[in-house]
Formats: sequence, structure tokens, C-alpha cells
Amino acid sequence: MEVGSRQFAPGFNAARDEARSALGEKRLILGRWCSKNRHLLFSAVYLIGVTFILFYLFSDWSYDDPFITYRYADNIRKGAGFVYNSGERIQSTSSPLFTVLLAVTGNFSSDIPRLANLIGSLSLALGALAMSSLARKWESPVVGWTTLFLYPTFPLLVSTLGSETPLYLALCLSAFAFSAYRRYNTTALCAALALLTRTDGVLVALLLGADHILHRRRIPWSAVIVFSGPVLAWFSFAWMYFGSPLPATLAAKQHQGLMFISEQFASGLPTIASGYAAKGGYWLEALIALLGLAFAAWRARQWMLFLLWPVIYAVAYSALGVSSYFWYYAPLVPGFVAAIGMGISVFEQHARANHRPPPNLHNGQAKQRLGAIARLEVGLIPGLGVFFLLFFLFIQGSDVLKMSQIPDGRIEIYRSIGQWLDANTPPGSTVGTLEAGIIGFYAGRRIVDFAGLLQPDVAAQLTAKTTYEDAAIWVVQHYHPNYIVLQEDVMPRLEENYIWYHCWPAQYFAGKQYHFPGDISVFFCK
Repeated sequence: MEVGSRQFAPGFNAARDEARSALGEKRLILGRWCSKNRHLLFSAVYLIGVTFILFYLFSDWSYDDPFITYRYADNIRKGAGFVYNSGERIQSTSSPLFTVLLAVTGNFSSDIPRLANLIGSLSLALGALAMSSLARKWESPVVGWTTLFLYPTFPLLVSTLGSETPLYLALCLSAFAFSAYRRYNTTALCAALALLTRTDGVLVALLLGADHILHRRRIPWSAVIVFSGPVLAWFSFAWMYFGSPLPATLAAKQHQGLMFISEQFASGLPTIASGYAAKGGYWLEALIALLGLAFAAWRARQWMLFLLWPVIYAVAYSALGVSSYFWYYAPLVPGFVAAIGMGISVFEQHARANHRPPPNLHNGQAKQRLGAIARLEVGLIPGLGVFFLLFFLFIQGSDVLKMSQIPDGRIEIYRSIGQWLDANTPPGSTVGTLEAGIIGFYAGRRIVDFAGLLQPDVAAQLTAKTTYEDAAIWVVQHYHPNYIVLQEDVMPRLEENYIWYHCWPAQYFAGKQYHFPGDISVFFCK
């Protein structure tokens, strides 16, 4: 062997060539696998990336209502049962599946609020992928890309992080996608899980079931069995454990909707829309969506069933007469995003229609000029669609980024009140408060709320002629809570007629210290 000339023994050269050949073959196999599974790889990267970004921005995001579910999950995790207050079997969470999921995963992380945000971030990414898969099946690539960009960045959807809503929507969208691929048993399972996440998930099951029977003229019995199993199991348990399969919060929010000071779902829709209408970008989204609806009725009728879902949902919630909560409007967003995608598709369809050879003209110069115009139009029109998509992404992304920097002003002060109650009150104490979520979760005490979410007899006090203050006065007269949490000047009659005679200030929380627009006191009552 001569080192200077880089000549090696024949055996070494053969081994080197064999190793290179094996490495090349492995690279070829890997390349083929990546080419064959590029959609799977893209989905994995998208899922991880979107989940990470959303959770990074909103890991501490929250609002009051989901904390009721968190307390149920924490009690299950600790072995206290499926209850909010110990010994009171009342179903005040509208999401049994989300509750159980938090209880199970809570064994790995005791920070349930942050865990809920992680599940929500993952669910928004999964929902986008499910809609994208549906668009791919229905040969609507522009709708697919629109979904991937605009669904997980829509501010109304992102604002529901921490609640069951992102998970609920991911399951509903998965049901539509699996149905399009004719995987009916999986469709039934997703629809059942959606129903167990939120009761209105039954609308998806009814819509897909009716469509299947209408077009195939038969009942998919195996899918019916798959759907019925988990649903009947939960309803049977709930009936025996709570006395009713329906959550008590449904009646409570119907009673809240009756109050003169409240706004019902139907009348609240323009209020929600007006908040977005104040920004020009969302007006343009709405106009493109209207164009998309016309396009769906004309050229993309396979989407009509999907677009019917938010319509039926809105009609059902309007008929229920529930009060207006912002998260109730989130299921309208998927249909809106799909309509935007179809509106942008109009530009692509127009470009395809004009992508044809120039007319058969004798004048060569005219023919060349028309050909150049056609090529320019074919290039510009899809570019306009891309511009709209990126512009909408910028508008939504900017709002989401701003939103992440402005958390709910109640979180810090309510958490401090709850922690003070936990540290300074006897374990058997009863606490009366208007908003029970955050305070109740951190206090760990028996809570009676003035909004009727935890006790059905309190909800019954809410009528067209009463207010939350009337319910609070009834609560203190019938439940005699040991402590009352009250914001200054919010319930003057309660303060004048009860607090001044039966209670003493126990702790004062200055709102300015917590960037909250009011001072809150905790009163000890006898």
C-alpha cells in the first residue's frame, strides 16, 4: 500500500464501495419513503409547529368558565368523585369527555389550566388538518390551504383555548373528513366523542346520518352501534349518578337568557360580528366568503352539507334561548373559513377558464398580443388569491399576537382571592360569589354561585324580571354562606340590606393592584 498515492488494498476498496452502495441504497429507500409519505411528514411538522406556537403564546391564557370543568377534573383526579362541591352530585360541566381527559392527563401534570391550553392548541392544529383532508378529498386545494392558514389563527377560535371548544371542533371536523372518505365507523366514533365533549355534537351525528341514509338508502348499522356504545354508556352513568343525562348548566344559561339584562344567542351574533366588522380586513373576508357561498352553490356543491352544519347549529342555539357567551359562536368559524377558501378559489377557476390558446387569428401580431394578455391574466389571478390569503393571515395573526399580550383581567385578582380563601378559611366553609370558576378552583371550598351554574335552584331565580343581584339576595337568605365575595358597587341592595347587618370585611383586594376595573372585598358573615 502506498499512502502518498492513496492506493489501498483491493479488499479495502471493495469494502468501501460496498459501504457506499449500501448507504446510497438506504438514501434511495429513505427518499422514496419521504416522497410517498410527504403528506404525512408535512402533517406531522404542521401539527408540532402550530401546537408549539399557540401554546408558547397562550400557555397562561384563560377565562373564568372553564375553571368549573378544571375543578371537576381535579376532584376526579384526587378521588373525590365526579363533583364540584363534595357530596353534591350536580353536573355543572357541559363537557364530560374533556373533564375525564383532564383528570387522566392531570396525573402527569398538576397544572390543569396549562394542560387544558396544551390540549386546545393541539386540537386547533388537528382541526385544521381534518378540514384540509376534507378539502383534499373534495378536490378543493385552495380551501385546504386556506384552512391551514386561517383556521388556527382565527381570533375567536384562539380565544376559546382552555375550554373544551377546540377539542369539540376537532372531533366534529374529523367526523366530516372520515365520512367523506367513507370510513363510517370512525366517523361514528368521532361524532360520539364530539357529543360527549359538548351535547350539541349530536347535530353533526344527525346531519351525517341523515345524509348517508338519503343518498345510500340504508342505515349503517355497524356505525350506529359504534356511535351508540359510548353515548349510552355515559348517559346511563349520568342518569344514575346525577339524576339526569343533561348538564345543569343548560337550564342555567336558558334562565340567564330570559333576563332583561342578558342577550340571547341570536341577538348576540351581530354583537360578536360588529367587533370584527370594525376592522377592514374582516369585512373583506366576509365579502370573499359571500363569493365563496355562491361558488359552492354553483360549482362546489359537495361543500353544501358542511356549510349546512353552522346554519343548523345557529338555529338550534337560537331556539334554545341560551345567553350569549362568546365561545358559543366558535362553531360558526369552520364554515366561514371554508367559504373564504371557496371565494379565493373563484380566482383560480377564472384563471383556468382563461388558460387556453389565443383565438385563431390571421394577424400574427394580434395573435401574439392576445396570447401575452392571456398569459398575464393566468399569472395574475392566482397571485391575487395568494395575496388575499396572506393578507388575511397577517390580519388574523396580528390580532392573535395582540390578544396573547392582553390576558383576561380577572385571572390575577380572582386567583389571589381563591388562594386567600384556601389559606384563611376553615375547610368546611361555604363561599358565595357571582363568578365561581377561578375563585372556586383555587379556593377549594364549597361554592354557591349567584349565576346558578352550580345549583339549579339558584338558576330558577333568574327570570325576565330579576337580575343576578336578586339571585344573590335569595342565595344569602337560603344558603347563608360563611363568606361572600363582592365587587364594590355592583350589588348595592345586597350590601345595604344584608352585608351591613350580617357581615364583616375579612380581606380587601384593590383592583388597581391587579389591573382590574374595580375593588373586591371578601366578607365574613354569621
